[in-house]
Amino acid sequence: MGSGVFEIVDTYSPDTYRAVYTVKLGQSLYVLHCFQKKSKRGIRTPKKEIDLIRRRLGRAKEMESGL
Repeated sequence: MGSGVFEIVDTYSPDTYRAVYTVKLGQSLYVLHCFQKKSKRGIRTPKKEIDLIRRRLGRAKEMESGL
């Protein structure tokens, strides 16, 4: 996803949840997206979720720079 973007994965029987966040924007911590992983196969994050996270990361960078 990019430098400074981290993913936390937690399994709460029987579901899996993911929170994607970034910590490298000044003094701020931005939570970009949280979701429940529905697929029982594979570990890949769906493209629609990645696209949403990228849009929100762009917006967070704009907010941090004062735009």
